[in-house]
Amino acid sequence: MTLDQGWVLVILAVLVTLLIASKLRPALLFGVAVLICYLAGLLQLPAIIDSFSNTSLLVLVLLLVVSTAIEKTRLISWISQQLSSGSYFSVVGKLGLSTAFLSSFTNNTAVVASLIGAIKRNSHHAPSRLLIPLSYSAIFGGTLTLIGTSTNLIVNSFVVDAGLPSLGFFEFSLVGLAGFVAGMIVLMILSPGLPDTKASQSEQADYFLEARVNSGSPLIGKTVSQNNLRNLQQLYLAEIVRDGHRICPVSPDECLLKNDVLLFCGNVESVGILQDFPGLDLFAEHHLKGQDLVEVIVSHSASIKGKSIKECHFREEFDAVVVAIRRGHTPLEGGLGNILLREGDTLVLAPGKSFYKNKRLAREFVVVSGVDASTRLNSKRSAGVMLGFTSVIALAVLDIFPLIKGLIVFLIALLATSTLSWNEVKRRFPFEIWVVVGSALSIAHLMTETGLALRLGELIQAQFNGFGVMGAFIAVFLITLILTEVITNNAAAALAFPIAYSLAISYGVSPMPFIMAVIFGASSSFISPYGYQTNLMVYSAGNYRLKDYLKIGIPVSVAYSATVLTTIPIFFPFS
Repeated sequence: MTLDQGWVLVILAVLVTLLIASKLRPALLFGVAVLICYLAGLLQLPAIIDSFSNTSLLVLVLLLVVSTAIEKTRLISWISQQLSSGSYFSVVGKLGLSTAFLSSFTNNTAVVASLIGAIKRNSHHAPSRLLIPLSYSAIFGGTLTLIGTSTNLIVNSFVVDAGLPSLGFFEFSLVGLAGFVAGMIVLMILSPGLPDTKASQSEQADYFLEARVNSGSPLIGKTVSQNNLRNLQQLYLAEIVRDGHRICPVSPDECLLKNDVLLFCGNVESVGILQDFPGLDLFAEHHLKGQDLVEVIVSHSASIKGKSIKECHFREEFDAVVVAIRRGHTPLEGGLGNILLREGDTLVLAPGKSFYKNKRLAREFVVVSGVDASTRLNSKRSAGVMLGFTSVIALAVLDIFPLIKGLIVFLIALLATSTLSWNEVKRRFPFEIWVVVGSALSIAHLMTETGLALRLGELIQAQFNGFGVMGAFIAVFLITLILTEVITNNAAAALAFPIAYSLAISYGVSPMPFIMAVIFGASSSFISPYGYQTNLMVYSAGNYRLKDYLKIGIPVSVAYSATVLTTIPIFFPFS
């Protein structure tokens, strides 16, 4: 082993150890590793720049940014409605199919984030019995297309960097589909055994929200209970205002009528949930265009004190509409627009373009801060976003217009139409993924250039010499899977690819089966809540314990792994 190989091996060993044992962010560890390699003269600056500007990496970044707009569309609302009724098995089946489909074309993390709200408000089935199936379905769907998960694009970056043709959009879809079917069968059988845990709910119903039943609403003539407005998570219907008269408390058997004003108390995240109900318009609905919400506190020096929202002409004065109000522990009554504002009142606003330029903000409000929620796009804008995204994908699949150029044009259109703002782009820019992938590409290039990857491949080949190519192929899959469970999927793919590719070269066989082993191994995290982003997202939302993942995740992992290991050599032969 040469001196350079020895240094790279030491850096890799320290990197993997810290990824497993420390709580430091992977982006920091990968970034520092690349910096050390550069300062030590192992990596040159042009090679690092090439890695961070890799086409597949830029595609990944653009996809994650534009997915912000897709999250706001009414497509999520439609899927939410499909999950609101039916038997447990039918809901799990619909959840699996819809989540896998969405995850195959958009980032699966964004899909799970968007659907968690719909799962939480399902009044027929406990959220804790649906959230793990949601996460696993998103993982299944991510392996169906090239853009389904960040891991696929990361591996494609290595493929292109190795001088191989770029992976096709649907190149590994058949293998992914086989794994999806096998995983869903096991999931359908075992998911009824998930615990029925109740998410802890705050005794304080924080925000006061208003919605009106419009004239064409399908909610009209049905009771509160029939419309699933009774058992919303972190939200309850406090009163109904009908023709100037208050109905409080609200009976579950109360029928809704046209123009009823429904007054809710609950979490600010419920803004998007209320917009999912057809025919239910939030206060100032026609001014909501998918904005990120902001939270402000009325100052003691505010001129709007003692006035209602209508009286102070809030929208005209501040270019923002009030979506919700909170006044400590004090319950509020009457319509949102008629509440007299006091100092200390917390308002949730949907801001316009000139909101932040208003010179009165500092005098009227003590705090202006972001809220981790946004409103839905209206039907027209939703259709425009979905049509634009579908067109970009179709043109790329048909080799008419490159995906990266299509995404750039699409992003410009989203900004030009104010569907996305620069603040949202900056907030959702996947800086950590960009650093991890760019650094990993640099390290993989270094492993190949120094010959370390080939040496490691020869070592593994020697250990599995009695098992042949198939044994080495299975070993690559299992190594990647284990790394995924302990150091996250992106880092696992980055470390496993150079070794997998070198193994294929050593055996003198096609590298495609080994590449597929890395792709599917890095997307097979079912046993731990920490190995994959979506598992971690539903971990706290469902009040799960580690044993819940083990109980259902081990059988799913075995079935999924056995299926993909069997089908990969069929569709991607070694010779």
